[in-house]
Amino acid sequence: MATKKSPSGASYVGGGKWKEIWRRFKKNRGAVIGLIMLAVLAAVLLGAPLFVFYEEAITQNMEFMLEKPSAAHIFGNDGYGRDIFARIIYGGRVSVAIAILATICSCLVGSFLGAIAGYFGGVVDSVIMRSLDIFMSVPDILFTMAVVYALGANFVNLIVALTLAYFTNYVRLVRSEVLTLSEQDYVEASRAGGAGGLRIILSHIIPNAIGVIIVNTTLNIAKIIIYESTLSFLGLGMPAPQPEWGQMLSEAREFMRKAPHLMFFPALSIVITACSVNLIGDGLRDALDPHLKS
Repeated sequence: MATKKSPSGASYVGGGKWKEIWRRFKKNRGAVIGLIMLAVLAAVLLGAPLFVFYEEAITQNMEFMLEKPSAAHIFGNDGYGRDIFARIIYGGRVSVAIAILATICSCLVGSFLGAIAGYFGGVVDSVIMRSLDIFMSVPDILFTMAVVYALGANFVNLIVALTLAYFTNYVRLVRSEVLTLSEQDYVEASRAGGAGGLRIILSHIIPNAIGVIIVNTTLNIAKIIIYESTLSFLGLGMPAPQPEWGQMLSEAREFMRKAPHLMFFPALSIVITACSVNLIGDGLRDALDPHLKS
């Protein structure tokens, strides 16, 4: 399989490489199942306004309190008579959006800091890594809860809190990759050609570490979905009346024996979403691993 060369001598991936990655990804049955599950979930969440109104998720109607699943309400109704299916759909839109945005933000911040630490080394590396130790000395969930409690629970603050909790994963990962890649011939050629450190990082090092970053990003989405649900379960999620999966689980505790469907459907939604993303992440890890060519 042919690869192209940049003016500095670095090899970069052509279209044929992505075809090979897709071929290997398709061979992983679990990854394909995860991709189908996620595609269906995305279609349902994005197309929610076409088949269910938001008002059904927030309008209380005690006449339908704790109603079991039926043709009119396929997932039943909660303790306030609200439609559970509508709440799961619109709650999922918020939970998944927060997870994706927090993952992207943590990836950008962590990858940038990791690349700088690994490339420049010395004092810069020491300052970044010692600062990182401070963040990592506190458990992620406690740190996230503290940030949300201090800033207040809303969409932006949840993203900020989850970003601060998860960017540390990328710093160490990217730093280790950069320490290896910065010794490659094409990086030395770029230095000799007068390229600056920032240009080398953005043009050569990050693109060659993108495979590891993609896999870690995919797997982190599932973790952050669970973390976000945990926060909302503890009352640190989006303010009412906005539904969330974790919030729905918290409200369902009171009716566990009388109406178990209140807990079953939001829990199932979290499990399906997290599992589908994890399956895709495992497939990407195998497909991007150069030692697994076939």
